[in-house]
Amino acid sequence: MSSPLDVVLSGLMRRYKERVPDVQLVFSVLKNSNVISNENDIENDHIAFRTLGVKNLGIQSFEKIFLHYGYQKMDHYFFSEKKLDAYWYAPPANNYPRIFMSELRVQDLPVSAQEIIYSYTKSIVTDPVDAIDLNDGIAVDEFLHRPMWRTPTLEDYKSLSNESEYAAWVIYNRYYLNHFTISVHNLKNGYNQLPEFNAFLKRHHFILNNSGGEIKTSADGLLRQSSTVAKMVEAEFAEGEKKMISGSYVEFAERLILPEFSHFPKEDITTIHRREGFEANNADKIFESTYAAQTGKLIQ
Repeated sequence: MSSPLDVVLSGLMRRYKERVPDVQLVFSVLKNSNVISNENDIENDHIAFRTLGVKNLGIQSFEKIFLHYGYQKMDHYFFSEKKLDAYWYAPPANNYPRIFMSELRVQDLPVSAQEIIYSYTKSIVTDPVDAIDLNDGIAVDEFLHRPMWRTPTLEDYKSLSNESEYAAWVIYNRYYLNHFTISVHNLKNGYNQLPEFNAFLKRHHFILNNSGGEIKTSADGLLRQSSTVAKMVEAEFAEGEKKMISGSYVEFAERLILPEFSHFPKEDITTIHRREGFEANNADKIFESTYAAQTGKLIQ
């Protein structure tokens, strides 16, 4: 019998794969190239969510779900230019993905942008997570895919985009899964290092986020990350107006072996022997996978 956490993660990934074409395309090229035999051969390094820092919402609300399932809150990250706070959460067991959760510092936006956001969220007068039976995985899954505020107008979406593309993404997508991440280091030889894996993706015509370089590398050199550029999806706004906007994307991570374990035989290397956590500078550039400067490359 599936645990509530299994049900929640399954529901998130099912809807994510339906809406993000690159997910199935990546799986297909890996399978056709005999890198994997099926999707279960892929390790999910982490999944990520975006939230709004307003009363009754944001990280303090959203994290309750995963803390209930045994996740542990870890390091804090601050992104001053993007006006974001974030934390990562360690899973209850190694077969579950890490979680990266970010929150827009709404109070740091211009008053006009704050007013737009509050006009959508002011109807949420209690923490919605408190009303869910977190032991009911189906109920949590439904909550994560249920709109908590009305569909935004195209005008409001555009106004927010001018101040914060992150804000605009969340006001339309709500708690929709932002991305999942393939652990490249666990793939077969020839594909298990990010430079060669990225070259493989580009041979198959995937467009990569090049903000800060195609490979974002931590200061210690032990965490490498890259991502596809979010595909554009048709969004229907209030009053039936439609516009192509950025959806979600796929990330790729290579966690290198910590120096003190470099002498270990490859077959003895496990998660605890590799670089853990995240890197603010890497994440700062990965966020831009949904930003116009990147998605604009898809329509040039």
